[in-house]
Amino acid sequence: MSEQSEWVRAEVGPSGTGCVECEELGDWWVHLRRCAYCGHVGCCDDSLGQHSTAHARSSGHLVIQSYEPGEDWFWDFGADEMIEGPQLAAPDSHPESQSAPGPADRLPADWQRILMRRRAQG
Repeated sequence: MSEQSEWVRAEVGPSGTGCVECEELGDWWVHLRRCAYCGHVGCCDDSLGQHSTAHARSSGHLVIQSYEPGEDWFWDFGADEMIEGPQLAAPDSHPESQSAPGPADRLPADWQRILMRRRAQG
């Protein structure tokens, strides 16, 4: 990326503690990712909704950061590679008390089987 301001706005906070779309649907996710430009929190590609990737495609905001506690890596969808990025506005992850996958109260008992079946289907 040529200029940081084109793909990141470090002063913008995250949209919440969970995937925006999954929250609206009452669904669950595996891990969370945060848009480095607008703060949209979406679920990862291992999640059923894959809302972080969908957000990047629909918005053109191609850089995300992990929104998991203890992780600070960035991914550039345009270059399809990990990149370095700046410190984003707090908080830098969902609450540590929030389960991953989660949220715990919406996680089906057979979530692992559901994900394995989805992966097998391609």
